[in-house]
Amino acid sequence: MSAGFSTFDQAAMQRALALAERGAYSTRPNPMVGCVLAQGEVIVGEGWHQRKGEPHAEIFALQNAGEAARGATAYVTLEPCAHTGSTGPCADALIAAGVHRVVAAMRDPFPQVNGAGFDRLRHAGIAVQSGLMETEARWLNRGFLSAIERGRPWLRVKMGTSLDGRTALANGQSQWITGAAARADVQRYRARSSAILTGSGTALADNPRLTVRLDEECDFIAPLRVVLDSRLQTPAGSHLLDGSAPTLFLHRAGITPDARFARVECAAVARDEAGLSLPQVMQALAARGVQEIQVEAGAQLAGALLRAGLVDELLLYLAPSVLGDEGCGLFAGLGLETLADAPRFAFHDVTRLGDDLRLTLLLTR
Repeated sequence: MSAGFSTFDQAAMQRALALAERGAYSTRPNPMVGCVLAQGEVIVGEGWHQRKGEPHAEIFALQNAGEAARGATAYVTLEPCAHTGSTGPCADALIAAGVHRVVAAMRDPFPQVNGAGFDRLRHAGIAVQSGLMETEARWLNRGFLSAIERGRPWLRVKMGTSLDGRTALANGQSQWITGAAARADVQRYRARSSAILTGSGTALADNPRLTVRLDEECDFIAPLRVVLDSRLQTPAGSHLLDGSAPTLFLHRAGITPDARFARVECAAVARDEAGLSLPQVMQALAARGVQEIQVEAGAQLAGALLRAGLVDELLLYLAPSVLGDEGCGLFAGLGLETLADAPRFAFHDVTRLGDDLRLTLLLTR
């Protein structure tokens, strides 16, 4: 139990986090937020932020509680806002409703909030506590927080692999290493991403669609498809040129897109000795409001991103099969000479999906 918080406080915040996650596919670029209102240990209202431009979690919870909000404790996964954007300040709404205590998982680092919501609540005589389940709250909104705190998107590399670390046979065949449950899970991760990034090699070899195909009925914002294609070699007939989803091709300067690229956007980025500058790619995407990127590419691009220090999360789907040492590996071109130089990951989560395992790992060095 977190110091200073009761068992019920923990349970109420856990519920608020679960509510917040319901907005995973539809709130960006806003954060996911959930709110629970309780009188003592009885929940009287709850809500979550559902879509950008619509009411925030606190407003839905207050509407759900009605008069029962007066004197209640509000459990919210992120500091209530104190500014007027698409909606009014949630801190003011909590004050007007007569809430007597606010428990927040974390401060909102967004410059127009960043403690101002807490200050407004305290000045109105409301008791404010923060830090309950902050680690879980930060994980939920890792893309939003990365954009604000680091000025670049959170970058997740997704790969399907055999037990011996192979993503395809030597001839390139890779469909399907993993089973249906793992493939459906990938779609959910796509749906929560701001962008799906691939390279020209994957575009040429696999002709991927990189669109979201969910089994369940739900609203989602189509992620931006981003293709690193230095010389704009993607052929006519590629699914990535079909205009079925927002698509951005990034290429080197001096290349003029032809008619093949009429239904997509193209932009030039700087080069370095290895090709397109990956830090410049991240800057260009950050400038477009991209907060969370899912990379679905081969070993060359994955290795380049790892060498550049841009990988935050590895989403590895592990199948119970062996493909042999002639198959394609996970990360190419690392050029390691000692084990001390090897990138290290920490296990965040291991989940079974059908016959496969999903390993979620975070880069530690």
